[in-house]
Amino acid sequence: MSRLSGLVSAETLASLAGRPDTVLLDIRLPADGGRAGFEEAHIPGAVFSDYAADGWRQRVGQVPGLLPEADHLARLFASLGITPESRVILIPLGASANDFAAAARACWTLRLAGHAEVGILDGGTRGWIAEGRPVGSGPGTVPAPANPYPIRWQAGLRALAEDVITALERGEPLVDARNASYFAGREKAPEARIGGHVPGARPRDYTSLFDPATGRLLPRAELDAAFSEMRGQPVIHYCNTGHTAALNWFVLSEILGEPARLYDGSMTDWTQDPGRPVATA
Repeated sequence: MSRLSGLVSAETLASLAGRPDTVLLDIRLPADGGRAGFEEAHIPGAVFSDYAADGWRQRVGQVPGLLPEADHLARLFASLGITPESRVILIPLGASANDFAAAARACWTLRLAGHAEVGILDGGTRGWIAEGRPVGSGPGTVPAPANPYPIRWQAGLRALAEDVITALERGEPLVDARNASYFAGREKAPEARIGGHVPGARPRDYTSLFDPATGRLLPRAELDAAFSEMRGQPVIHYCNTGHTAALNWFVLSEILGEPARLYDGSMTDWTQDPGRPVATA
């Protein structure tokens, strides 16, 4: 079987379910029911992970969406039964672009930590159910504890504020995943010092890449067209807290195979320093 990456079909998941080298990881947001929603209906064999409570992101000062420390991730992955040899299939609910973004952020975290085989179920749990496939209930699979995961940070996937400054100097693409109101500075995240966007950034609302009617990303050709003018260039994606921009990162990196980095600090981090430029339009 080829290396697992990008979007994973229900057929592929069904063929891998139950194998000891495969972890089906159901990522749930509290807004989508959290554990209660998982216990009501999930894909058989899935392991539950609460995106918020399990600490897939950490708050440092006024910046709420930063990459956690290596020791925390090593323990988190181990508690979910993930080893370096695991195939990890992340399972969003399939309810919204925001829900998919949580799975995309988890995918980015695993990739950054050095995990080789990880993908996201196309359509999520709702898509699986809509196809008439089997559904489980209750607490789900409780994985056997694994050894702490050996984190090996991978270069070229994470951007810090200094990388954004370098990109500005070089004229490299910056992509803002937020809606027009945030981009223009009419709204801002509570933790951001001021509203606006990084000068020269290109708006690409993450919700525009997701079809809420199907719970899936847009067809490949439409995703390709959305980033056509950036192909072959190193791209940095950001939003407010490094959450929604993960969906854009996933499309460009994991589906289209282009160089892409995620600025997990995003505008909440960028605006903490009054010396960094912010534009409104």
